[in-house]
Amino acid sequence: MRFCLLALTLFALVVAVAAWTKEDHEIFDLVSAVQAAEGKDTTFYSWLGVSSTASTSEIAKAYRKKSIQMHPDKNPGVKNAQDRFARLGVISKILRAPESRERYDFFYKNGVPKWRGTGYYYSRFRPGLGTVFVFLTILSSALQYLVQRMNYKRDLARIEQIIGEARSAAWGSKMTPTSEGQRKVKVNLGGGRRLDENGNLVGGKMVDMIVEGNDVYILEPDGSLLPVDSDTAVPPSIRRTWFAALVAALYRRVANRASTEAENGMAERGGLDPEGSDDGSAAASDTPGSGATTPNSKAAKDTAGLGNGGRAAAAMAGGRRRKAVRKR
Repeated sequence: MRFCLLALTLFALVVAVAAWTKEDHEIFDLVSAVQAAEGKDTTFYSWLGVSSTASTSEIAKAYRKKSIQMHPDKNPGVKNAQDRFARLGVISKILRAPESRERYDFFYKNGVPKWRGTGYYYSRFRPGLGTVFVFLTILSSALQYLVQRMNYKRDLARIEQIIGEARSAAWGSKMTPTSEGQRKVKVNLGGGRRLDENGNLVGGKMVDMIVEGNDVYILEPDGSLLPVDSDTAVPPSIRRTWFAALVAALYRRVANRASTEAENGMAERGGLDPEGSDDGSAAASDTPGSGATTPNSKAAKDTAGLGNGGRAAAAMAGGRRRKAVRKR
């Protein structure tokens, strides 16, 4: 209900703002300028020296008299004399035209609105794209946070209602706690009408619940207990608004990518084998924990040369066992 009222209020505000025309904006500017230059309570009529019911001829006569007094040639050295004289001509034109005078009379009787519409302020201040984006981001995030807060309050009220119904079913109408330990009850969580186990027509969805002391639990089909308390409701949070969530998701994505690249780099550096050397270089054995090293070329020849016509012993070469070549 509150959300509907908020939506209707925003809709009414949008309709009211959309009603202001370009001519209305011009009147707003003139009213502000006249009050700033001539006095806070100055109106178009009071500045010309006529009443609000004056005829068009009376307004024209008052304008000619006022324009002679305020002409810049007769007011040399007076600050803003040219601006005041030009403003007087515009006001006289508005009051002598029936349609524009009718619009001014409306604001003259009802007052100039405090909020004059986004179009009015945009045309006056011309904010950049970045300013508009920041404004819309803050506005949409604030509205989303407001909706979260409304949902949170609604969920709290719903949880309190369910807890009260469960305790009432377990303790009776007097709401006196019992010392019988756990008590299993059925609570109606709402919904459409349906048939119960006995074929009777009941309203809503019935859920098995356990009341133990002041604690209330929902009994799951597998026998587990799901607590029902205020912690079940999700509180409003700025982090769950769309812009904050987007920034957090992008940050996690960049951080995960950087972490993955760092791990891959370490794996590549750790997995490089030493460069193979000539026959005279030493290499570690591939046999885990053997501690054996490959002898150099000279030692291999000495080991292999056990006598003419004899078989040479096997030697370790490059971590692999090879048979020595028989000498002729």
